[in-house]
Amino acid sequence: MHYPVRYMNQAFSRSFSLSHKASRPCFSFGCIILFLWVIGVGWTAPAPNPNNDAYPPTVSLDELAKEIDKAPATHPRLLATQSDFKALRESLDQDPLRRLLADAVIKQANALENAMPIERKLQGRRLLGVSRRCLQRTVTLAMAYHLTGSDKYVRRCKQEMLAAARFGDWNPKHFLDVAEMTFALAIGYDWLFDQLDKASRVEIRQAIVNKGVNLPFTTRHKGWVRARNNWGQVCHGGLTAGALAILEDEPELTAKTVHSALQNVTYSMAAYAPKGSYPEGPGYWNYGTIYNVMLIGMLESALGNDHGLSKAPGFNETGQYLSLAGGPSGLFFNYADGGATRGPSAALFWFASRYNRPDWLLGEHDRLRATLAELISSDGRSWSGRFLPMTLLWMKGETGGTKYKMPLHWLSKGETPIAVHRSSWTDPEAVFVGFKAGSPSANHGQMDTGSFVLDSEGLRWAVDLGAEGYHGIESRGMNLWSRSQNSDRWTIFRQQNHGHNTLVIDDQLQVAKGHSKIVKFSNDPDSPYSIADLTPVYAGQAKTIWRGVALLPSGEVLIQDELEGLRPGGRVRWGMVTPGTPNSPGQRDIELRQSGKSLVLTLRSSNKDATWRIIDTAKPRNEWDSPNLETRMVAFESIAPKSGELTMAVLLTPGSCANSVRGKLRLMPLQKW
Repeated sequence: MHYPVRYMNQAFSRSFSLSHKASRPCFSFGCIILFLWVIGVGWTAPAPNPNNDAYPPTVSLDELAKEIDKAPATHPRLLATQSDFKALRESLDQDPLRRLLADAVIKQANALENAMPIERKLQGRRLLGVSRRCLQRTVTLAMAYHLTGSDKYVRRCKQEMLAAARFGDWNPKHFLDVAEMTFALAIGYDWLFDQLDKASRVEIRQAIVNKGVNLPFTTRHKGWVRARNNWGQVCHGGLTAGALAILEDEPELTAKTVHSALQNVTYSMAAYAPKGSYPEGPGYWNYGTIYNVMLIGMLESALGNDHGLSKAPGFNETGQYLSLAGGPSGLFFNYADGGATRGPSAALFWFASRYNRPDWLLGEHDRLRATLAELISSDGRSWSGRFLPMTLLWMKGETGGTKYKMPLHWLSKGETPIAVHRSSWTDPEAVFVGFKAGSPSANHGQMDTGSFVLDSEGLRWAVDLGAEGYHGIESRGMNLWSRSQNSDRWTIFRQQNHGHNTLVIDDQLQVAKGHSKIVKFSNDPDSPYSIADLTPVYAGQAKTIWRGVALLPSGEVLIQDELEGLRPGGRVRWGMVTPGTPNSPGQRDIELRQSGKSLVLTLRSSNKDATWRIIDTAKPRNEWDSPNLETRMVAFESIAPKSGELTMAVLLTPGSCANSVRGKLRLMPLQKW
């Protein structure tokens, strides 16, 4: 019988060259085809494939060229057509929230009227902030034109685009900068094509080609093409936007660009398999996925076909990922290099509409209202969500009585497995726990294997401190991006296991190359739990380490660790970072309080001398560490006996718990859960 039920009965009742092969990417064949294109030699295309909507895409370069030749040369065609914008204008009075968003777009566009155009100023090695500012402005101004018909927005958008077009380059050494700038100019060029004068169109188009779309075919700046992280989605999405915007003038370049995207973005989209999770966490999901959504949307609007991209394994489920990885507190389970704060996501509206799943928009309309209210009440302060105007293209009217079909208990599987357990989708004070396995060496990985976050009574009690700022670390000459065991990355407090809600053995780091799995999972409503084998990330420190997380019928959460093969006398630290204010810690219990609510942690350890203590996490450990204001770690340390075996457990009891099992807790071995 599963552990929580048995327990209650007993105790209580996720550099190479371009390929142009017609099916799967192949280095050598791709080089030959690219060479033929460069020297202008024709080649015999394979016979048309009748299954051009299969995944992975199988459309040939020749077939794409024919599609592009037949594509209408009218503008706009990226994500929306003239008739789409007309329908949007006519819908505004039918939906108060859509009208509110449109008004906010117009207000922001008005605030940009006297702003100085962007300048080419790098921050460290990046131009990314400038590219994103340009994108935010072009999307806002071009959308404002289609909402109002006022030429003043065209004039201001043209000024912005020409400023960017006259940069010497868009910083191809950090290709994300190029991708986002290309997308920015593509949207402005396409959405305002008929309103731009011929000389401006020529100058902007030449910049899109020479500073963006052409680079991976003519320069060494192509190491991102088969990227397995968000870079692939962003760069292929941005360059495809540029190519499709100018397809009537550059049909061969457009065909090559689209073909490259279809063949190679699949490496990044593999992250969604098998169940829609994202190895880089919900923050990077927003970044990579919005470009993936727009890539699909642009292919469909410009060519009428996404050639099967939307059929990638797990992609049809990823629309629920942000809700699954978000707690009732309104904060994300922000594993990897991500922040916990959650704002509205334009991509979610696309997914909800595409797959007819309004429940995936849980809380999203309220988040959008809050963001818009803040913007409208300000003096034209720019929003950070540069894609927010896109929401107007994808949102539908709100519906009452939404049935939530998302699971309460979910295991992601994939490269970076996470498990989540919650007591309700509709109770704002529901209990939520997120639990992570995987590897520190994953993309944007941290030494957070075995870590967890916890919500109850509408508050976040167990927190992840998130990412350290990239520029601050890089400006010191530190190597933030090496994931080797002796990397500078692991000298940063927020990246170490010392700064996470997991174990530290003899003050050592986790093993960077280790990879842990969630080996047991139950979504039984009466006994939901997850168990991870953490042994690989503590190799050489213990023989076996298992951690179990259970959501009990009482609404309490049990964290249980079992360790074998420890060094006799070795020290094992259990820790949880929290914004809660602790009372004077006792040996067995410690109470945390915040906003008039409470959480009690009850300690059980086979080492009877273990006792609670408070560790300061607010003060930076090193001069390169940022402060973590209003946080501390509640922790205890157990000493391994001669047997080298330890069992440790912590019961977390929300203050509202009416039937606590404190005092009745009988631990069962994890193998018997």
